[in-house]
Order: sequence, then C-alpha cells, then structure tokens
Amino acid sequence: MDFEAIEIAARRKALAVAARVIECRINADTSDHTGPAMRCPCGELARYAGRRAKTFQTVLGLMTLERAYYCCDCGKGLYPRDRSLGLQQTSLSPSVTRMIGATAAMVSFEESSTLLGELAAVHVDAKQVERTAEALGRQIEAHERIPLARAAPPAETMYLGLDGTGIPMRQAELEGRAGKQSDGSSKTREVKLVTVWTAQGRDDQGNAVRDPGSITYSAAIESAASSDTDEVSKFAQRVDREAQRRGFDQAPRRVALGDGALWIWNIVAEQFPGAIQIVDLYHAKEHIFEVAKAIYGASSELAKQWATQRNDEIDAGDLGKVLDALAAHKNTNQQARKCFDYVTNNRDRMRYPEFRAQGLSVGSGVVEAGCKVVVGARLKRAGMHWSTAGANAIIALRCCKLSERFEDFWEARSTRMRLDAA
Repeated sequence: MDFEAIEIAARRKALAVAARVIECRINADTSDHTGPAMRCPCGELARYAGRRAKTFQTVLGLMTLERAYYCCDCGKGLYPRDRSLGLQQTSLSPSVTRMIGATAAMVSFEESSTLLGELAAVHVDAKQVERTAEALGRQIEAHERIPLARAAPPAETMYLGLDGTGIPMRQAELEGRAGKQSDGSSKTREVKLVTVWTAQGRDDQGNAVRDPGSITYSAAIESAASSDTDEVSKFAQRVDREAQRRGFDQAPRRVALGDGALWIWNIVAEQFPGAIQIVDLYHAKEHIFEVAKAIYGASSELAKQWATQRNDEIDAGDLGKVLDALAAHKNTNQQARKCFDYVTNNRDRMRYPEFRAQGLSVGSGVVEAGCKVVVGARLKRAGMHWSTAGANAIIALRCCKLSERFEDFWEARSTRMRLDAA
C-alpha cells in the first residue's frame, strides 16, 4: 500500500470537492447585480451588460466564477464581485497572492513557483510569481511611506546601522554609470540598508548582544546624497521613517554603527545629532586584514600574525600603536595608506574599551550580516540581473517579511480593499 499516494489523491479530491461547493454557492448568488446601472470611478454611469465567467487560481484549485459586468463609455469594465472578493484585476485569490508574497520574499521566483506546486498544489508559473511579488513590493513601499505616530522606544539604548552593498543589474540600467570594471563601466548598483535593533542581553563575558526578534530592516537602491531640489536625500528620508517607526529617535541613548563611510556619518549627524557614533568592529578589523594581505601576502603566516597584533591593539584601545604600524608601510603600500587615513578619520568612533565600559555593543556583525541576509541571500544569486524597479520591489517585500511586518501589512491591505469595495 502506497500511503503517500493515497494521501495525495485524497487531498486533491477533498480540495476539488470544496472548490466546487464554493464555486456553486458564489455563482448561485446574483446579489452583485445591483441594478441597470452603477456609478463608474470616471464619474459616468456604467450599464449592466450581463454576467461573465472568469477562472481564478485559489488555494483549493481553479474556480470559474460568474460575475455581473457593467460597461462604461470610458472603456473600463466593472465587476462588483471582483472588488468585494479581492479579485479585481487579477486571476489569483487573496490567499494565493499572500502565499506568493511569503515565498518570493525568501527564494527565487522559479523556486517559489515550485514550492507552491509541491507543498500546496497551487500552480502559478514563475513569471506570474514575479509580477505578483513585485506588485506586492510596490504596495509595501507605498504603505510604509504613510506617516505613523512616533513609536515609544522599546529600550533605553537603541542601535541603528547603515551599510551598502552592490547587486547585479541589467545592462540597460547601467548605461553611462561609472564603475570599478577595467573599462570604467559598472555591473552593479548599490543597495543602501538601514537596520534598527536593541541589545539588552549579555554574553558570558558581559558584552552586549542583539536581542532576538528585535531587528528590523529597510532598504532600496537610493542615493544618500542631498541635491539642490531635494534637500534631504531619499535614503535619509528612509532612515528617518524607520527610526520613527521603531522609536529610535526617541530613545534616551542612541547608537549609530557603520563601516566608516562618510555618507553614513553625514546622515547620522543630520538626522540624529547627539547619537553615539561607532565604527562597526567587524569592519575595522576587516580593514586590518586587508592591509596585512597586501603587505605580506594572502596566505602568509606573517600576515596573520601582523593582523592579529593590530586587532588586539584595537580591542585594547591602543590606536596610536595601530597608526604607528600602518605609518611604517603607508608610503610604499596603498592599502596601508588608506587604512591609516581610515583609522585617523574615525579614531573617535573606535574607542572600543570606552564603549564597552558603557555597556554598548560595538558591532558583533549585525550591520554586515544585514546586507548578506536582506540583500545578498535573495538578490545576488547566480544568474540574477535586476531592474531598479524590480529590485526595489523585492527588497521591500523581503524587508517587510524579515522585519516581521508582513502580517500587519496584509491586514492593512485587506482592510483597504474591503473599504474600497464598500
């Protein structure tokens, strides 16, 4: 006896029976015929033109529903039932749309299509998954721009991290853009990410550690530079929205972490004056290892020893010794010269013993991990090339899902659709 085959067959039959029952019930109800005419959104009257059938993909399988159709001189057809059921301008039920959003936020469109078919017996091709997921991402972007009441900070000390990472783009999106290729062209555009979290917990050594479930993300391919026509950059506005959403701007003690890039500290200084600025320790040590490899060779034991000694000095707060060691090579090694300037410019942001004594987190990789988790794991996979609009939509969807805000968005979306249909 093949129990798995019996299970699958029984499930398919049960779903088909349920689909037919619902289909018959909806089609027997003609209350969507509201009279000989109804008002069209264009302002004109739309005339009743009979009933029309359309097949929809639902979690129970395909359903063919008959709906009243109203015709308007503006060329738009009106289906009152589609609006009331959340089926307007789509062939997917709300539940299928939600499933697509949940899966496409985490895996590729092709993988999402496969998962829906294998796990839920819902068959949506990869292209439709792409269109639906991107549409949801755009709705999420619009939803998160709606002004909210300032949230109360969940902790006395809150952290905000800023970082950027490149993603592969379609060639048409890169025309005229300078880059790091040998011919001066670019293959990528930079996604900028803001991360907010708390770190009230402590490890065995008493160091601050990120509180589980406290981290949220917001990101997009956006400029961090202000312009004459837009005094505050688009990304700075995004940072401000996320800070207000989480209550970071109201926290008694605010800490901003970054990799040392000037645009990061410019945004922090403008948006959050008085916040404690810290160069993420992971990034600081990464710079040291890059110098060691440039001086002594990537696989050299001497490089490892030199980097370990410098990083021990960073942990101890002996930045003078670090600068002396870099100065010995800065005239002959470009990486050493860059790192010397980096430590010099960020010296006040690298006072790690002092920060730790205050009970502050100095990084622990949260900022770096954010780029990998939010962007890299979904948008930097083999063979992927994005349009700006498509990338930003999926980034918004993924941030919403990873920040555990997808349920709130979906509830707000459902409420708005019900009000629109009323």
